[in-house]
Amino acid sequence: MSKPSEPLAAAPSPALARPLAHALRTLVVDDEPLARTRLRTLLGDCRAPAAVVGAEAAQGTEALALLDAQPFDVMLLDIHMPGIDGVELARLLRERPDAPAVIFVTAHAEHAVTAFELEAADYLTKPVRAERLQQALAKAERTLKERRTAQGTGPGQHLLIQDRGRTERIPLAEVIYLRAELKYITVRTATRSLVMDGTLGDLEERYPERFVRAHRSTLVARSAIRALERHYDQEEDTEGWALRLAGVPELVMVSRRMLTGVREAVRTP
Repeated sequence: MSKPSEPLAAAPSPALARPLAHALRTLVVDDEPLARTRLRTLLGDCRAPAAVVGAEAAQGTEALALLDAQPFDVMLLDIHMPGIDGVELARLLRERPDAPAVIFVTAHAEHAVTAFELEAADYLTKPVRAERLQQALAKAERTLKERRTAQGTGPGQHLLIQDRGRTERIPLAEVIYLRAELKYITVRTATRSLVMDGTLGDLEERYPERFVRAHRSTLVARSAIRALERHYDQEEDTEGWALRLAGVPELVMVSRRMLTGVREAVRTP
């Protein structure tokens, strides 16, 4: 039998936009090891914006696998590679709402027009100079900020949901919670459950004033929180805590690790 709840009332919290504040997570894609080493060295010297190499790939398929596993801000992309070349990879990235900003880095100048048709942030020719790379990173950072504003960090905040070739905008104000499930994120509103690509970590970083992490797999809209209650989980035969949210009947479990942050979110108007 469920034990009585101990509710703690909460007031809504407004969402505020936040610009990029971290070093740009960079994926270097080039089939030549020496070229990747050179770019890694140059990136280590870059400042404002700073960049850090999160991973390297020698071909397009390897790069796609890395993108499926973790988010990146910027991709330094060679064009002439075996298998999926840089141009084809950039075309594939346009279908991904969480795609990094692309900076082409190549020994060939003839693809510049194609690169900008693909909305690349910049186009660098080898050998790359440190000053020119720094300029390209600044352009990439502006591209990311503009994209994130369009996707939900400005007054008309929304998430982009892509499904079967159709793109739909879901206002962030309608999102009650986000839950990571396998490789996707379930977006829960009062009337629907939708699925989008991406990671909770990226969404938490973009919208820290809008969402609070209740569990390693769940982000909850601060404005939707109505009460923090003791909850007895009959399946696990344990007592813990859960959030009661406006607009949905189900409770959202709170992990012990996240309880302090959730309590603070409940108390903060």
